Amino acid sequence: MRIIQGKYKGYTIEGFRLKGTRPTMERVKESLFAILQPYLDESICLDLFAGSGNLGIEALSMGAKEVCFVDFDKDSFSTIQKNLKKLKLHQEVYCMDFQPFLKKNPFHKKYHIVFLDPPYQSNYIEIVLSILQKNDLLEEKGMVVCESDSLDKILFDHTYYLSLKQKKYGDKYIEILQKR
Repeated sequence: MRIIQGKYKGYTIEGFRLKGTRPTMERVKESLFAILQPYLDESICLDLFAGSGNLGIEALSMGAKEVCFVDFDKDSFSTIQKNLKKLKLHQEVYCMDFQPFLKKNPFHKKYHIVFLDPPYQSNYIEIVLSILQKNDLLEEKGMVVCESDSLDKILFDHTYYLSLKQKKYGDKYIEILQKR
C-alpha cells in the first residue's frame, strides 16, 4: 500500500496481507481524502479497527495533528507500530477491543474525524456510533467515516448525525456522517 497524498506521498506501508483486513484501495482513499482534506489540518483523529493504519497514516500525511490507532489484533498492532516507525511518526497505538477503548477513552480527547472500518460480518458500526454519541467523543461538527459491505449496517441516530455523503465503490460502501 502506498501513501497517495501529502507529506509522505509515495511511501509504501506494510499490511496488505494482514489476515481479516480489507485495505482501502487507492482510488477509494483518493476520493475519500478529497472530501476530508478541508477538515484535516491540525485535526485529532481516531482510526478504529485500524488494520495496517492505512487511513490514519494518510490523515497524518495530509496534515492531521494526531491520530490514535486502535486494533484488537496483535499482528495489526505490530504492523501499525512498524509503519509509524518507518515514517518516524510518534502516535498512540492501542491493542485492545474497541468498546473498552471508547468507554475508557485513554487518549482523553474529542475527535474531529473517526475512521470506522470494522469487520463486515458485524454490527460494530451501530455500536460505535452509539458510544461516540453517548460519551460525547466527537468535536462539534466532528465526522465519522464508515466503511461497510451494506448501507443497511450503517445505522445511526438521525437527530445526532447528518449524512454528508454516501458512495459505493465495488463491494464497499462509504458513508460520511457529521455530528449535528
